[in-house]
Amino acid sequence: MSERFGGGRYSVHVPFGSVLLVVLIGFLRIAMQHWREGSVLLAAALLLAAVLRGLLPQERVGLLAIRSRAVDMVLYGVLGLVILAVAVTIRGGPFNS
Repeated sequence: MSERFGGGRYSVHVPFGSVLLVVLIGFLRIAMQHWREGSVLLAAALLLAAVLRGLLPQERVGLLAIRSRAVDMVLYGVLGLVILAVAVTIRGGPFNS
């Protein structure tokens, strides 16, 4: 019955949608002048993308697949860790919160 309503067709977009939801919440926090929390959420979204890319089979990964599995995981993970490191180590400045 789920195939009748397109369950298989749309389930491929759930991983990307979950990452996108975390990104949107992060941008919302940044817009509310909480840039450090928003940056941590953006880093978490990239780390979530790396985990999902590694765990899901190729036919279920959807829009998270850009390159090979290994390259995607490394790039998502490294960029997420860099953003996280910057977000937690910067002190002071005009955006101090």
